[in-house]
Amino acid sequence: MDNSLAAGRQLAVKVVLTQVAVAVVAGLAFLAQGVGSAVAAFAGGALVVIGTGLLALRVFAPALAGPGAMLARFAVGTLLKWIVVIVGLYLILAYWRLPALPALVGLVAVLLVNLAVLGFIKR
Repeated sequence: MDNSLAAGRQLAVKVVLTQVAVAVVAGLAFLAQGVGSAVAAFAGGALVVIGTGLLALRVFAPALAGPGAMLARFAVGTLLKWIVVIVGLYLILAYWRLPALPALVGLVAVLLVNLAVLGFIKR
């Protein structure tokens, strides 16, 4: 097992790029139901992509630090991720009034990428 900072950065890039691909596929899949549904599905997925990107930047952009500092970075990054997801989902559903089901499907599909890439879902 490689626990280097470079390996962590590579995994983060792999996760974010895979999430982008799944968000685009979700948006294209809902295009048959209309542009609003496609935008909602892509936007739901994009929330997770943005949140994961913020988490990765928070954890991997600075230099290595002690275990306490790394844990704090991870906790703050995770908090930022979920703030982006919750506020973004509110904006999608309440402010822009996009369809809820496509937004949730896009969000969940992109969240499942984390499980698949990190090996929790066996292929």
